[in-house]
Amino acid sequence: MNNKELTRLLQSLTDGQISIEDGVERLKQLPFEDLGIAQIDHHRELRQGVPEVILGEGKSLEQLKTILTAMVKQGRNILITRLDSEKATTLCNHFTKGEYDVDARTFCLVQQKIENTGQGKILVICAGTSDLPVAREAVITARMLGNEVEELIDVGVAGIHRLLARQDLLQQAAVLIVIAGMEGALPSVVGGLVAKPVIAVPTSVGYGASFGGIAALLGMLNSCASGVTVVNIDNGFGAAFAANRINRKTK
Repeated sequence: MNNKELTRLLQSLTDGQISIEDGVERLKQLPFEDLGIAQIDHHRELRQGVPEVILGEGKSLEQLKTILTAMVKQGRNILITRLDSEKATTLCNHFTKGEYDVDARTFCLVQQKIENTGQGKILVICAGTSDLPVAREAVITARMLGNEVEELIDVGVAGIHRLLARQDLLQQAAVLIVIAGMEGALPSVVGGLVAKPVIAVPTSVGYGASFGGIAALLGMLNSCASGVTVVNIDNGFGAAFAANRINRKTK
């Protein structure tokens, strides 16, 4: 349930269009629903503006089915992250409106039109094609949360002219998510070119001395471009969620 739905429900009660008993029936699953294997936070959209997102990693297929079935009944748009292709195939067969992105490892089930709640555009930039899985997770998450998103791919510092040739996109964005592995230099470059919020995402892409993304993480944390914000390694979802909060229209 979101703010609009709660307002309509309370107005219907006030106008006598539904009974108190019907109102109680509608509200009884708030703030959460205990499924035994999970407690679904139906109240989250009222508090945070977006419904709960499911982390697919570590959950069994049966657990995911149980959670999805309960959430589908609420009529919400559903996003699952870090979902492997085998489980995704079964879920797509069971929930036929669902769509799976192989690169992002995301499952999306849209039951309501996604409203644009952003003040501007989120630009997702990735240094190399190898960073695309993290970039795609960020793109899909941001779009599911109600943002207009553009992508700029393979513009790492090894060929910096590719980035500089697209400064029009950099300047038009309200928030920039910059994704890079190796030494993680790209967010510092972008941070020196724009006056907008920059969220840096280190990836685990790189050779041995990259230490699974730690080198990129430390490089971004030590960025000489002031104000660059850094999320965890490979955390495209977290970057998109933060960008959504920055970009979201205030009431």
